[in-house]
Amino acid sequence: MASDNLTAVLYDVNDIRLEQRPVPEPADDEVLLEMSCVGICGSDIHYWVHGRCADFILKAPMVMGHEASGTVAKIGKKVKHLKPGDRVAVEPGVPCRYCAHCKQGRYNLCADIIFCATPPCHGNLARYYTHAADFCFKIPDQVTLEEAALLEPLSVGVHACRRAGVTLGSNVLITGAGPIGLVTLLTAKSFGAGKVVITDVIDHRLGVAKQLGADYTVRIDPKASEKQTAAEIIDLLGDRPDITIDCTGFEGTIRLAIEATASGGVVTIVGMGSNEVTVPLCAAAAREIDIRGVFRYANDYPTALAMVTSGKVDVKKIITHHFTIEDTVKAFETAKSGVGNPIKIMIHCDNSGNAKK
Repeated sequence: MASDNLTAVLYDVNDIRLEQRPVPEPADDEVLLEMSCVGICGSDIHYWVHGRCADFILKAPMVMGHEASGTVAKIGKKVKHLKPGDRVAVEPGVPCRYCAHCKQGRYNLCADIIFCATPPCHGNLARYYTHAADFCFKIPDQVTLEEAALLEPLSVGVHACRRAGVTLGSNVLITGAGPIGLVTLLTAKSFGAGKVVITDVIDHRLGVAKQLGADYTVRIDPKASEKQTAAEIIDLLGDRPDITIDCTGFEGTIRLAIEATASGGVVTIVGMGSNEVTVPLCAAAAREIDIRGVFRYANDYPTALAMVTSGKVDVKKIITHHFTIEDTVKAFETAKSGVGNPIKIMIHCDNSGNAKK
């Protein structure tokens, strides 16, 4: 086994260090992975810039990375469904498997879940990493390792659309055309949504959304009221959206979601912003709008993989930048600065030298 296990570790705010760590040994129910691709997520930037994401606070050095794929290098003695050489997508959250939430199939709500790069748990931005074998999904030959890494954000989109009840003919409003908004758009169209309108403040992202199949795009005018923006959306759709999926977490877009959504409709909140926001709850109650939360995903990786394998969803279009693991800090700086209109940045962990800067 190679001894090179270059690893990206967040020590403190704005302090990511590359260091050599021992190559770990897999437990009986684990696999050792030679990591290939790891995407940068908004939560990664929060930890790097602020030292926290929502209620998760960095208190000790933490290995970064959770949107990942790799190749099996070694298996534990209890692992039967994988073998060395298999290429896999890594579902980063491993629950306890025993609590009521796990038994009900809602393991994303497990209080004891171990989730990569969420304090105090280490992530997988390294050359080698061990993971629970039953949360590694073998990918077919036609799926690339880059696509496999993107099953993580795509699963958020799948879970959001399932929670929202997107189905054939649904008219859907998506607020926010960042990576999660875009994969939610791809999922909604894949699920048979009739018309999808997506909003953002950045023209470039709206252009990408249009390329990915959005029927309409709306650039948010910060000076406009929620009522004015809602009226524009309703005019485009010809009616109020049945479902709104908020992928920003900002107070303004949540207010817009409630204002725009049809009576009896659903507002689903994916983005995590401020812990407390002011929203028109009485109006939502009077119009019987259901407000539903989304936290990660559960049992959605197989669906996400099937969507990509079938060719129905092309996640490669959201990858804008490539870096090697040696250039991790530069990759994070690019994500934070927005220079070059990054959407999804992919870090390549192996020694293939295939990363394009």
